[in-house]
Amino acid sequence: MNKDQQKEFAKLLYVRERLTQKEVASRTEVSEQTMSKWVNEGGWERLRKSLLVTKSEQVGRLYEQIEKLTSSIDQREVGWADSKEADVLTKLTAAIRNLETEINIGERVEVGMEFCDFVRAHAPEKSAEVVTLFDSFIKSMLKR
Repeated sequence: MNKDQQKEFAKLLYVRERLTQKEVASRTEVSEQTMSKWVNEGGWERLRKSLLVTKSEQVGRLYEQIEKLTSSIDQREVGWADSKEADVLTKLTAAIRNLETEINIGERVEVGMEFCDFVRAHAPEKSAEVVTLFDSFIKSMLKR
């Protein structure tokens, strides 16, 4: 894995999985100093906090915006969207479609981490092997 891929994997583990910098450094095979630099320079702590809003909440907010805009349009005598409103509606619906259909690397990491937790609870003797395999899987996904 090259440095950019290590950094992307580290970002996913730190931001989405909320692992400590030390844990992420170990999993991605970088120094703790490098990890600290990436977190500080990349604003990962702020990003970590911003992800507290779930995808379903984001989709719900977008639907609310569409509802408000269409209600406003419907109250007019003409009842048609102008070009700006049509553009906003198009962008909102595209954002919803992307959120509802996209399965990104972060979500794969999330499901994988849940599975790793399941293995730790039900077959602790296999957990180290599963975590190692999962890390390899994610690293291979980042190479694509």
